[in-house]
Amino acid sequence: MKEIGAALKESRENTGLSLEEVASDLKLRPSQIENIEAGNMDAFKDVFYLKYFIKEYAKYLGLSYDDLIDEFNEYIFDYTSKISLEDIKKAAKKESKKDKKQKRIASPYTIERRKRINFKIGLVIFLSIIALLLSGFIIKTVVDTNNSGPVDNVIR
Repeated sequence: MKEIGAALKESRENTGLSLEEVASDLKLRPSQIENIEAGNMDAFKDVFYLKYFIKEYAKYLGLSYDDLIDEFNEYIFDYTSKISLEDIKKAAKKESKKDKKQKRIASPYTIERRKRINFKIGLVIFLSIIALLLSGFIIKTVVDTNNSGPVDNVIR
């Protein structure tokens, strides 16, 4: 990685460009350009972004970006192949535990739906059915009492 950064830095200095000019043209921070040139891969959150930045930087300087990307891919392969399988398994377990602990919410602006909503809907439906049955029972008893007595007992 340091060789890639050194090649980019040498090319930039040979063309007489400053860090600020390059950063401004590539829409990056000067610190990002410095970290690329220093070969500091740990300063970047994601390897894919770093790869993209290297490619764009090489294009900007007129270098053969395919060769630099191939060299970067080889470096990444060598770097990741040094990680033991046990470390990978530990990291995977750690991530799966973290995912289980965190509640998944689609967006920070959405409210997590709870199962109580289903309970409330069921309760409303149940009470509506009870109310309908009760009103039907009351109507039936009023009609039955009216039919059993004289016509004067009808409620008007």
